[in-house]
Amino acid sequence: QVQLVESGGGLVQAGGSLRLSCAASGRTFSNYAVGWFRQAPGKEREFVAATSRFGYSTDYADSVKGRFTISRNNAENTVYLQMNSLKPEDTAVYYCAATVKATFGFSQYEYNYWGQGTQVTVSS
Repeated sequence: QVQLVESGGGLVQAGGSLRLSCAASGRTFSNYAVGWFRQAPGKEREFVAATSRFGYSTDYADSVKGRFTISRNNAENTVYLQMNSLKPEDTAVYYCAATVKATFGFSQYEYNYWGQGTQVTVSS
C-alpha cells in the first residue's frame, strides 16, 4: 500500500496562489493514479483534479479549470496542485488520494488510499 501526506495549505487572500504537495511513501508511486479532493464545512467531499500514473492524462472539476494545475514527479514520489486566482469558495480541507485502478475516477469511492488533508482558507 501507499501512504500519503499533504502539505502546503494555509491562509491566502482572494486572487492569491498556493501550491499543495502530496508526498507518497510505500509502494512504487507510478502504480497509482492520484486525485485531489476537497471538503468544505457542511458539504460533501468533491473532486478537484486527477492525474494518471505517469501524468499523461489529467482532468479537473469545472469550478477549477483554468486556475488549478495538477502535476506529478514520480522520481520524487510527489503530486502537486498549483492553485492560482483563488476564491473564497475554494476554502476547504484538501485531500490527495491514490487508486490502484488503471485510470483515475471522479468519485471518492474509487480511491483506496487517502492523506490526512491540509486546510486551505481564502479570505475575501
